[in-house]
Amino acid sequence: MYLVAIAWVYVVLMAAVVEALGSGGTVLGGLFTFTLWGVLPLAIVLYLLRTPARRRERQRQARASVASAALDPDGGSHPAGHAVTPKGEEP
Repeated sequence: MYLVAIAWVYVVLMAAVVEALGSGGTVLGGLFTFTLWGVLPLAIVLYLLRTPARRRERQRQARASVASAALDPDGGSHPAGHAVTPKGEEP
């Protein structure tokens, strides 16, 4: 997956260089070529292709939090203390 992405960035970069350095081209045109043909579509495609991995990670974290909640009944990570302060002492 990443090899295709790297190849696409290379091709678009070369097209942007030709656009910027060509006789009728401008640097701004090269930047727009690189951004609109390269970075933006590639970001969308990689985001969509990574969706199953993100879903698995979210489910793994949910299972881990359920397992840790079973080990810690009050749901906090602090040690148990006195529920009522002793007489004559301020909290």
